[in-house]
Amino acid sequence: MSETSMTLNHSNSVNKLRYKIQPRKDAEQALAAPDFDPFTERKIDHPTTDSETLTHLLKASLGTGILSMPIAFMYSGIIMGIFATILTAFICTHCSYILVKCAHKLYYKTRRTKMSFAEVAEVAFLNGPKWCRVFAPVAKFSILFGLFLTYFGTCSVYTVIVAKNFEQVMEHWLGYQISLRLLISALLIPLILLSWVPNLKYLAPVSMIANVFMGLGLGITFYYLVMDLPSIETREYAHVSTLPSFFAITIFAMEAIGVVMPLENNMETPRNFLGICGVLSQGMSGVTLIYMFLGFLGYLHYGDNTAESITLNLPVHEWPAQAVKILIALAVYCTFGLQFYVCLEIVWDGIKNKCTKRPVLVNYVMRTVLVTAAVVLAVSVPTIAPFMGLIGAFCFSILGLIFPVFIELITHWDTGFGAFNWILWKNVIIGVCGVAALVFGSMSALKDIVKLYTTEPESST
Repeated sequence: MSETSMTLNHSNSVNKLRYKIQPRKDAEQALAAPDFDPFTERKIDHPTTDSETLTHLLKASLGTGILSMPIAFMYSGIIMGIFATILTAFICTHCSYILVKCAHKLYYKTRRTKMSFAEVAEVAFLNGPKWCRVFAPVAKFSILFGLFLTYFGTCSVYTVIVAKNFEQVMEHWLGYQISLRLLISALLIPLILLSWVPNLKYLAPVSMIANVFMGLGLGITFYYLVMDLPSIETREYAHVSTLPSFFAITIFAMEAIGVVMPLENNMETPRNFLGICGVLSQGMSGVTLIYMFLGFLGYLHYGDNTAESITLNLPVHEWPAQAVKILIALAVYCTFGLQFYVCLEIVWDGIKNKCTKRPVLVNYVMRTVLVTAAVVLAVSVPTIAPFMGLIGAFCFSILGLIFPVFIELITHWDTGFGAFNWILWKNVIIGVCGVAALVFGSMSALKDIVKLYTTEPESST
């Protein structure tokens, strides 16, 4: 054999060997690759600890939607509501779980250390089967647009909620009517200062304060609820016809898909976000218990007289009830920073490459402009909440339930869907739930809009 032939054979052997030792495509095999670990390679200036991440997660999930749980139990029945709350929490938590799990798999596959929700979708589509790669830009834009629209509108609604709570207490003590628009405008400077908190690390104490305020407010509410409780036999055990209304309220109260990837991206130990005892499981387990207790006791106490928000059932002339309104208003104010972080991250990622001269100045100007825009929207349309309910119903059902299952299916396309294709069938069921949430949530929001303009034709002044 000639020397040239031996050289060619040796080169072919090396090429074959090199091909054989390429990292395989599934996550567990990728973990075996000794040359890249996205979690040790990730560099963050101010990483958050597990406890700080848990604090943020609790605040994101314990929003004002929890105050509607008693009326949700009225729609489902007092016993059915317990199981329906657990089911809803499981679905919402599972969708957040699979989103982060797919992100971790794609980290190894693409050798990236972190990704946003939109980037996870884009990368999953680009690395999926050929037929879906063309949809990668559409998926990324849809998620970015949906997240910004939902969270920007939510922050605008938050300013209205804070102002309304203070308005009720101030009018009770002062004895005359106060302009709601004036109170909303007065929140501009405090909200701008809150938006200037530079990162999630420094925002963790604010979320902790918000949790304390919300905890105190709920504690006083529970005090009212446990007094003179009637027998459980006086309440309906289950309602089937109005069960969709229960899911419409509960899903959009619990859903926090927009903050999941920002929280994971800023963690010091991102692996701890998942797992049976991970940050996500711990946070959502606690949230589920609080939702169940408030819904159960609220409906048991007030029955068919349960209001849309449980605070409306509290005696307005008693100081503990007034304290609840103030505490919840302060909790919502502190929550504004975390919810607004989603909007800030989306906009900053879109412009930071064009702002290399004075990035810090541009960043703070951007924060100020966005907060001002949210407050101006609230001042212009103080009755914006029902419209945001419609947008939230549309966006959260798609972003929180439908998109994660699509991402998981595409991510596992080349490695299979498990025994008996259980991943496929599981995601089909979740997808059906997402479509149902979209339909019934939108219908509920449209009813609120119609009710607003038939009973209160003039906007608040």
